[in-house]
Amino acid sequence: MLTKILCAILIVFGAFIILTLIRAAFFKEKKKEFVPLPDENIDLDRYIKNLQKAISIPTVSYATDEEYDWKPFEDFHAFLEESYPLVHKTLKKEKVSKASLIYTWEGKNPSLDAIALLSHQDVVPDDEKRKDEWEHPAFEGFNDGEFIWGRGALDMKNHLIGVMESVEALLSEGFEPERTVYLCFAHDEEPMIHGGSGADTICETLKNRGVHLDCILDEGGAILPVNVKGLIENKFLAGIGVAEKGYADYRIFVTGHSGHSSQPPKHTALGKMAKVIRKIENHQFRAHLSKNMYSLFVSIGKNSKYPVRLFACNLRILKPLITKIMTFIPPAASMVRTTTAVTMAQGSPAANVLPGKAVINVNFRIMQGDSVEGVKKHILKYAGKRIDDIQFVKGKEPSYVSPTDSRCFEAIREICDGTSPDYIVAPYLVMGGTDACKYESICENIYRFSPYEADTSLLLRTHNTNERIPVSSLEGGVTFFKRYIRKLSGE
Repeated sequence: MLTKILCAILIVFGAFIILTLIRAAFFKEKKKEFVPLPDENIDLDRYIKNLQKAISIPTVSYATDEEYDWKPFEDFHAFLEESYPLVHKTLKKEKVSKASLIYTWEGKNPSLDAIALLSHQDVVPDDEKRKDEWEHPAFEGFNDGEFIWGRGALDMKNHLIGVMESVEALLSEGFEPERTVYLCFAHDEEPMIHGGSGADTICETLKNRGVHLDCILDEGGAILPVNVKGLIENKFLAGIGVAEKGYADYRIFVTGHSGHSSQPPKHTALGKMAKVIRKIENHQFRAHLSKNMYSLFVSIGKNSKYPVRLFACNLRILKPLITKIMTFIPPAASMVRTTTAVTMAQGSPAANVLPGKAVINVNFRIMQGDSVEGVKKHILKYAGKRIDDIQFVKGKEPSYVSPTDSRCFEAIREICDGTSPDYIVAPYLVMGGTDACKYESICENIYRFSPYEADTSLLLRTHNTNERIPVSSLEGGVTFFKRYIRKLSGE
């Protein structure tokens, strides 16, 4: 009897292996004839010059208005007006909040919902202590022929200037949109202000006018090269951000005996806090592979070599195992669960003083399905008995997930497919925060996509020293924006 059972198991296992080998052979993208889209007229020299100038204007943003220097924003607005005469002659320009801009390009058919392209004017401050680490100054906009260097080169003056270049070019060609087109440029995206920010004010302004947007395009990652020898070669991942994580900062307090450090208790307040930190870090949030992340992996799998497809074709079966493995790799773990990071700690004011109170700040990046309140309950569940107080500092809920069957998503896919046969287009979850989520009350189709080819190592330079963008990627950016506006502003 046992022999029969073992034989049956071997037969089933053998059949599974054979089936997998066959499935893997056919598990690939359907071959389509590559039909390139018509070339676009691009004034690349003007784009390069204007991007350099834009970077040289230090539009640095801060958490409070009192910290701002508003002169660079005034200079930036004057620069835009001087550099893009047709835009300022044809579009209506409004300044709202302190320095945010709304450009309105009236469409021929006011009955159609408008579209909006978002960008932000501001950049993060340059760290004075790290100035010497820059190969070229942060606010020079230096062009060495291969890269344009400086704060905002990738985040995101390249995007804003690319949008302005595309509109200026379309106007020079006599293009008139059927739908109204809004260009919305907030001045304070970087401090992650929620309530009263430039983007909040822009959205409220449009909402009060009865505007409902058909779709929104904001910053995303980039078009990333995917090249692993023998597995997947000479491909580019064009990820369309359909959602972004929420976040929450919670401040946690533990009290203890204060006094001179020569007579310490067994555990000071910081010692007690160490146990709280261990409890929080050892009880991570549950991981799960979302529908869109699953689609991303399937798309990559179908474009891979045969060995990878052996696993990819069984992704549904292997999903629990893959999800578990991802939790051990920090960048991958952030894609499948709410992350926990203890970022700040405070004890006593002097080395020989016992801390009467210990304080930590814990930052959470929240996945869809979790919530700001749920994060607090999670903390209290696993560390509540050791905590004396917990305070919510700031945060926002995860964004909703935009559909992948909308005309906007399909338009981005079609433009990418017509740009290169090597682009892999797939939805993904944006790890950081953008202004896009602030427009959810007036739009259901919100996408985050930056049409610039850039290596992952360059993306890591954003908010860092030596931020730079490849000159070779610039033409593709304006080309995309022209095609996007022409296609999406139609009926």
